[in-house]
Amino acid sequence: MKIAVGCDPNATEFKKILIPYIESLGHETVDFGSDDPIYAHTAIKLAEAVAAKECDRGVLICGTGIGVCIAANKVKGAYAALVNNVYQAQRAELSNHANIITMGAQVTGIELAKCLVKEYLSVTFDPNSRSAPKVQAICDYEQEG
Repeated sequence: MKIAVGCDPNATEFKKILIPYIESLGHETVDFGSDDPIYAHTAIKLAEAVAAKECDRGVLICGTGIGVCIAANKVKGAYAALVNNVYQAQRAELSNHANIITMGAQVTGIELAKCLVKEYLSVTFDPNSRSAPKVQAICDYEQEG
């Protein structure tokens, strides 16, 4: 998969560790940068690329993961989930078909972050699952707006 990765300046070192880790899992990465102090700019740019299917999934990092999550979710077709534990990372894709995960560099240790990314990237949404109608309701609402 092609994975988009972006962050704000506070999470640059975090991202520099995650990118080679993601590549070691066999994925291609696209670095959306970390220089802009307005994290919304990076989050929106990354989310647009994921929504346009230029990248398969995305990983966004800021101090808490909250800001980039809110910003990414403003992009039509982007579905970002803030993850803090392995179960959430799995369910972000399995139950919610999230195409982006977000994390906080100031609240998540790097080893946990690696586990979260690995779990998220290891699973695939099943369109025939019991979660599919729930996800479809979100997509339908987005299309109406």
